[in-house]
Amino acid sequence: MTQQELLEQTGLNWKVKTENVMTESGILIPDRIALVREDTNKVLGIHTDSYVPYQNDELLELLFRISQQSGLELHTGGSFKGGEKVWFQLKSNDFTLGNDKIKGYISGFNSFDGRTSLAFGNSTITVSCMNSFWHGYRQVDTRLRHSATMRPRIDEILFKIDVLLQEEKQGFETIRRMNEVPMTHEDRELITNMMFQLNNEEKLDPALISTNKQNKLIRFNADVDMELAGKDRSLWGLFSGVTRYTTHSMKKTDNSESKMFGRTGSIEREIYSTLVEMI
Repeated sequence: MTQQELLEQTGLNWKVKTENVMTESGILIPDRIALVREDTNKVLGIHTDSYVPYQNDELLELLFRISQQSGLELHTGGSFKGGEKVWFQLKSNDFTLGNDKIKGYISGFNSFDGRTSLAFGNSTITVSCMNSFWHGYRQVDTRLRHSATMRPRIDEILFKIDVLLQEEKQGFETIRRMNEVPMTHEDRELITNMMFQLNNEEKLDPALISTNKQNKLIRFNADVDMELAGKDRSLWGLFSGVTRYTTHSMKKTDNSESKMFGRTGSIEREIYSTLVEMI
């Protein structure tokens, strides 16, 4: 697939332009610019005039260079909220564990709303249940702020990909070890409390839990039970229950944005770190 074809396929074949920001009465607001999507005129973000946008085709070109350097294939991409946040993926390595196949990806993130730096990180999908987990990009220094110094530092990213691949390999080994550790009742209770942030009163008296939260707990426990049954009731099964819930049951609509950039992803990564400490 060519770069142009991937831009078309993912709906990211557009650029942003900068415009001055004015009040309704025509007063120019100093030191502020608006990032405007050229094809729809949607305002994607308001920033200081030092903010430097990084275009979709530039991000894809960077991934293409990484692909040529590493042999990883360009895979897919997408956007959220009309283009405020965008991402592309390279297909990396896979890991087989019993009946599960965990597919690895290196993901490139960018935003025009100012909430995300240009960054790269690891993500996985467990094929048997299509559970996704975005490891984030905090564990490796692959973030560049949108400023005048960003483009001269782009080549730094190329040298970080081997680190990400090594992180991925270590992640697969961690999954293998998690699969060998039996889950206890206390483990499940701890992770449930982390997932739903139950307070002390709710822990002591479940009758105090709201109906909405009770319904969420029912769906969560059903997902955990399903994953544990296929994974020998291990810590890996427990974490797979978490990602099944966040991927498929937490929201009726697609939950990918929150898993990539938001609170859901933060909770998942905190739970993952807690389980890793147990092994």
